[in-house]
Amino acid sequence: MSSGYCAGSVIPIIETVVRLSRECRSRPRRWLEKARAATVADWSKSELTGGCIRCSAGLLKLLKELRVEAKIVLLPGDGIGPEIVAVAEKCLGAVADQFGHQFHLQSALIGGIAIDQTGTALPDETLEVCKAADAVLLGAVGGPKWDDPTASVRPEQGLLKIRKEMGLYANLRPIRTYESLLDASPLKNEIVRGTDILFFRELTGGIYFGNSGQREENGEELVFNEMAYRPSEIERIVRLAGEAARKRREKVTSVDKANVLEVSRLWRRVAASVMKEEFSDVEYDVVLVDAMAMHLLSRPRDFDVVVTGNLFGDILTDEASMLTGSLGLLPSASIGSDGPGLYEPIHGSAPDIAGKGIANPLATLLAVAMLLRHSLALETEATAIENAVDGVLEAGHRTADLARGGPSIGTQEMGQLVIDALSR
Repeated sequence: MSSGYCAGSVIPIIETVVRLSRECRSRPRRWLEKARAATVADWSKSELTGGCIRCSAGLLKLLKELRVEAKIVLLPGDGIGPEIVAVAEKCLGAVADQFGHQFHLQSALIGGIAIDQTGTALPDETLEVCKAADAVLLGAVGGPKWDDPTASVRPEQGLLKIRKEMGLYANLRPIRTYESLLDASPLKNEIVRGTDILFFRELTGGIYFGNSGQREENGEELVFNEMAYRPSEIERIVRLAGEAARKRREKVTSVDKANVLEVSRLWRRVAASVMKEEFSDVEYDVVLVDAMAMHLLSRPRDFDVVVTGNLFGDILTDEASMLTGSLGLLPSASIGSDGPGLYEPIHGSAPDIAGKGIANPLATLLAVAMLLRHSLALETEATAIENAVDGVLEAGHRTADLARGGPSIGTQEMGQLVIDALSR
């Protein structure tokens, strides 16, 4: 091939890639994810390689082995949050050591502890450091101390605000059953075995962010909340779902209530348009939300990627979480178009066991895996954590929530077993 390039040009190419990666490091997920997913043939068409196949192969190898320097903010929060985030911090350190990365970790306040110390659930300082980070890991917020529904400041306000301020419009929640834990599910083994669903829940629109209020009408109190969506809000979440499906089993299911709600009719029309125009290679179907609630209990294996609005997603993902038998195994990610993502376990602050050292850290460690995959484009490292969790469970190790009255181990011991498995 006549390109003006030869094997000797690999060094300047490497220098160029390193420079570009540094420039893009504040947004590593988009750039590195696409760069690493490209093939040698793709790179041979790039001006950077000048069409040289040998240079393209060397460039792709470098990208896949590129060491990452990233700033990660830790938000331990309330309840068991500090305990499980401490385990996650050790895991991140182990990943950095094993794979040669450099992670700069910084802790900040959110939730009830932030209210106690600053008077607000999300201090400005916390939001500032989170926006400047590459990724954010959250423990949990809330507890009985702050449960007064009439209080002007509540821990949950911190979560809503950070999602909105950081533009985190998509919540990803994987629901996967483990063969060694099938008996923990309330459903029969033959129903849940092999379940592997990735939910995409729209996170910054819908009824939770619509107009609300109260007024007197015909002599009695009337209270209202408004569910509203723009086409652009629907397009972007459906587009993410379609992209994810291409890397999985190539099937997207959109959930709505179009037989009743006008906003759902918009959702259905826009979702269908995106899938037809941009993802014609992906199987696509639509299910009403009430039917989906039943299908999750009767045939969960039939679903691959599920995309839906804020309210429906909130309810369906909580329902689906019980398929695994424990909330202690389920992570989630909240991401936007640019900037850092927010990663967390879904189980909440569990104040009844806080400080006892018995909380299950696996959901948090799996959230770390999602952080590595979606914010830092470190697929190998993410898979290593997931495989380590699988191995520890297959070996029979259980925290109290999984032991069902049998022998159990504590938070730190479970976390250390996963960390030790990373190096095997």
